[in-house]
Amino acid sequence: MTIIDDPLWLAPALALILGYLFGSVPFGLLLTRAMGAGDLRAIGSGNIGATNVLRTGRKGLAAATLLLDVAKGFLAVTLARLLGDDPDALMRLAAIGAFVGHCYPVWLKFRGGKGVATLLGIALAFGWIYLLVFAVAWLGMVALFRYSSVGGISAALALPAAAYWQGDALLMFLFAGLALLVLWKHRSNIGRLIRREEPRVGGSGRG
Repeated sequence: MTIIDDPLWLAPALALILGYLFGSVPFGLLLTRAMGAGDLRAIGSGNIGATNVLRTGRKGLAAATLLLDVAKGFLAVTLARLLGDDPDALMRLAAIGAFVGHCYPVWLKFRGGKGVATLLGIALAFGWIYLLVFAVAWLGMVALFRYSSVGGISAALALPAAAYWQGDALLMFLFAGLALLVLWKHRSNIGRLIRREEPRVGGSGRG
């Protein structure tokens, strides 16, 4: 059963908008404000993601932010398949919307997070194999190098390879595009890694 039947442009547009609205909810900022931890944008890197929430000293808030950022990516993509007769295309559009929404939320003057947790939720929506590849790359690289940025970048780059291995060319191109945006959002981290100034997991600093 589908919710939207016509006109033909409505379901794709709605999938993209729905994804953006889900993705643009700044859970890290909302949770830290609600729990009296201050304005997250004035802490550490000013980023709204779980890594920066951890710098408030509230591990529970950081874990909640991580889970909610994953959930919004997953739900946006999963619900989009109900909107029309081409669920795969609608899911891909919602994935783009959710990821862009997290990175560039209109509510925060387009200054959002770096998208890694939301990308994990998107990966899960497309299948457990992508979740597994993402999680192994992310956790493995963080355990090996103790840099959150290295883990996130590695996980994002692993997804196009996984989609290629699965024989899904369209999904491979989608994941490749999102991985490029992850690299762009981490450009300051990459610069600090080159200069050996990037803080390690458990330390203080930007992120």
